Amino acid sequence: MTSLIIFLVLGASLLLLLVFALSRRRSPAAGSSEAFLDARQALSALQNDLLAADLVRRLFAKDDLDYILQFTPESVQKLFIQERRKVTLVWVRQVRKGVMSLRAFHRGQARHYARLRLETEFKLAVSFAVLLLACRALEIALYFKGPYAAPQIVGRTVGVAGRLCAISEKSLGFLTPGSLGDLTRGAAGEQAKV
Repeated sequence: MTSLIIFLVLGASLLLLLVFALSRRRSPAAGSSEAFLDARQALSALQNDLLAADLVRRLFAKDDLDYILQFTPESVQKLFIQERRKVTLVWVRQVRKGVMSLRAFHRGQARHYARLRLETEFKLAVSFAVLLLACRALEIALYFKGPYAAPQIVGRTVGVAGRLCAISEKSLGFLTPGSLGDLTRGAAGEQAKV
């Protein structure tokens, strides 16, 4: 009787393990165009949209707050600060989402490419960790203290994100359209037929 229970538990465990293994989300094949496209889009969104100096400056500009505090009633002031807090929290979450997308690409795909250097990948890993911690700290500061309470954290977060984008762009240099020209050239330097 005891051996029957042991075999039933062992069989149920193996069945659960099999169900778990089959239900896991499959990652795209190494080098898939979808993974490259996602990484390139995340990098582009961070560099061109979310980390644009004008956007960051306007999101955290005290000029708007000073104007609202000077010329509007208290109810409008409270509403302005609440809305600005929401907007800045969404911005931080979008930056974090882009960073996590890049990190997922590097963790799952980039190790398959021989042209990536260990030193560059180590810098990326450290930058990812620092930036994700900075984003969390900024989220907490924005949530509890408002959008104007932590300008140093904002500056550092943007700085680390900019460095991460630069390192990541160098690491993913083969994803840029300019590098496709190398693929279309033949051995003698003439255009190859694609």
